[in-house]
Amino acid sequence: MTAAAAPDPQALDPQALQALEQKFDPEMRFRPLLPPAAWIVPALLVALSLFHYYTAGFGLLQEVTHRGVHLAFVLGLIFLVFPLRAAILTRTPSASRAAPGGLPWYDWLLAGGVAVAVLYVPWTFDDLAFRVGNPNPLDVAMGTLLMLALLEATRRCMGPALPLIAIAFMVYALAGPVFPGLLQHAGASWSQLVNHQVLTSQGIYGVAVGVVATFVFHFVLFGVLATRIGLGQLFLDLASAIAGRYAGGPAKVSVFASALFGMLSGSSVANAVTVGSLTIPAMIRVGYRREFAGAVEAASSTGGQITPPVLGAAAFLMVEFLALPYRTIIIAAIVPAFMHFFGVFMQVHFEAKRYGLRGLSPQEMPDLRASLRQRWPTLLPLALLIGLLVGGRTPYLAAFAGISSCIIVGLTTQASGNRARHWALFAGLHLVLALISFGDFESQSLRLGIFIAAAVATPLLCQALGVRGRINGPALREAFETGAKYALAVGAAAATVGIVIGVVTLTGVGFKLSTIVTGAATGVAGGLTSIIPLAWASPATLALVVALVMTALVCILLGCGVPTTATYIIMVTVAAPTLVQMGVEPLVAHFFVFYYGVLADITPPVAIAAYAAAGMAGSDPFKTGNMAFRLGLAKALVPFVFVFSPAMLIVAKGFTLSEFAVTVSGCLVGIVFLAAALSRYMLVEMRRWEQLLCGLGALLMVAPGLLSTAVGLVVATPVVLAQIGRRRSGLAAV
Repeated sequence: MTAAAAPDPQALDPQALQALEQKFDPEMRFRPLLPPAAWIVPALLVALSLFHYYTAGFGLLQEVTHRGVHLAFVLGLIFLVFPLRAAILTRTPSASRAAPGGLPWYDWLLAGGVAVAVLYVPWTFDDLAFRVGNPNPLDVAMGTLLMLALLEATRRCMGPALPLIAIAFMVYALAGPVFPGLLQHAGASWSQLVNHQVLTSQGIYGVAVGVVATFVFHFVLFGVLATRIGLGQLFLDLASAIAGRYAGGPAKVSVFASALFGMLSGSSVANAVTVGSLTIPAMIRVGYRREFAGAVEAASSTGGQITPPVLGAAAFLMVEFLALPYRTIIIAAIVPAFMHFFGVFMQVHFEAKRYGLRGLSPQEMPDLRASLRQRWPTLLPLALLIGLLVGGRTPYLAAFAGISSCIIVGLTTQASGNRARHWALFAGLHLVLALISFGDFESQSLRLGIFIAAAVATPLLCQALGVRGRINGPALREAFETGAKYALAVGAAAATVGIVIGVVTLTGVGFKLSTIVTGAATGVAGGLTSIIPLAWASPATLALVVALVMTALVCILLGCGVPTTATYIIMVTVAAPTLVQMGVEPLVAHFFVFYYGVLADITPPVAIAAYAAAGMAGSDPFKTGNMAFRLGLAKALVPFVFVFSPAMLIVAKGFTLSEFAVTVSGCLVGIVFLAAALSRYMLVEMRRWEQLLCGLGALLMVAPGLLSTAVGLVVATPVVLAQIGRRRSGLAAV
């Protein structure tokens, strides 16, 4: 795509934005349907959402059954929702005997076949204990069908990269004796591979699918419902009121809005399209270059996956892998997420000052008081969700309460002109929700009975009292349908990554790769000791730095073609053990690979968030991606900071207030100087020597430790003095 072919950013409508999402994010490429498929598929999607909503509030099923039902729905629906080829989306659907409802017969067959293959394991679970390790022919046939259908389903909703990685790992498992050196192993037969991947909890039915089925789905659904009731718009209005009036206001609004909206959505592309549809045209109007406008939104939007409390799906996987409470993950993410947005904000500020860009005029600003009066009830579901998570409740119970509160707010409160009966129904239903969520019932059936009674009575009471809310029944059904659609791709990715994990546990390749990486890092560090004085860094420290750089590069390269969740799982399986072996705390190692997986969304050549933003800005995608990477450099530096100073994560072992203060203050000051160096502007435009000194000083300040921060300040001081002098004399850079 070229800049000339891009749409006018001020002409974008919801259909154009949806087209952009479909173009740049394979997870959003939903095909149009005709009856009867147009009735059947939405009904199945709503049923999937209701299944997770019910189990979140009233108890999960037996582990393998719960995962099986979830996966049967997800994989079956993928064949009905995603076409065989993306080109089919541009055609007008037509129904025929071979394509009922516009869906080819083979997609109906694949949907039914994969559902049967998935449910085969929970259906025969009681007998599997006697066959694990010695599968019968039917086990192998069903397992083969499941694995092949899973790879095709993942290709449809995410592209070919992840299935190809899974196939490569499967080949490695089957052809072990062929590989040289440490990578060689005894090899496995096809039946042994199917046995391990399907009949045990080490593969497809493993922890990744379990986390999506237990946690992730619910938070995706919560984000969709919270947006539908108006919380996203409230965040946009709040961001505009906070930052809109200042220099370069729309870009600063983009940063704040993306940070707030990130609490609801863990998708970089969804954030970029939703927030960028408003902020990118405004940035261009006040004078920002198109590439810069798109880059600001892309860089800000990637922060959504690292912003508490929702984060991305990877955060819930951390809960399982590290056996830590979710609130611990939330607390650990706070400061690094702030550093990312602070880094983007400072570059935006310096860019605005450099070019003299204005803020929003009073006429362009939203009326915050009016917005709060209309939409303040929409804050309650998020407050309830955060309160339960911080209070130590299970994430799925917190999500159940948040989703229920969204439904109550949507059905019982108006955008304006609230009346007493609205508030009475609003308060009464929240009291019932509190009773269901926290009441101590001797009988679970009584608790369920109260819920069913409230669910049946609510629409009747709304009709009897004349209560018309922000959303109605059809809108609520659409939200449940859309929430399920958005969760399909991550469900398939989790199952496919299960194949990778299964091969790692079957062959032990994770430990072998750790040995290879550790040896390579130690060798490179040995060469660096002849250049770098030992007083500056020990050989062990240099080896760790090399290993971190190698891990970061692999995360970025892998993330260019694989979603963040899958990147995180793969890297945690094969790379995090290396970092732990070299002395990095497990929580820190997991956050390191998580952050670099997210960074891939704004790293060319496959920067999907940047390319989506470029489509809205009408800018060159590659230039926008390069600019977005520059704006996100703070995110690239911060993981190295918390590896060497885990105090930044607050909950890491060895936390001390003094170390935290030194690390965070040095990082903040360093990010300011780094932003100035990258923007070539502080108080006036920088000369080249000022830019170089400022950048060097910034890196030293960002590096944890009082000494490095002090040295960095000394290095950057001449720049500050020169800038002050030229500002006073009015001299420009030459």
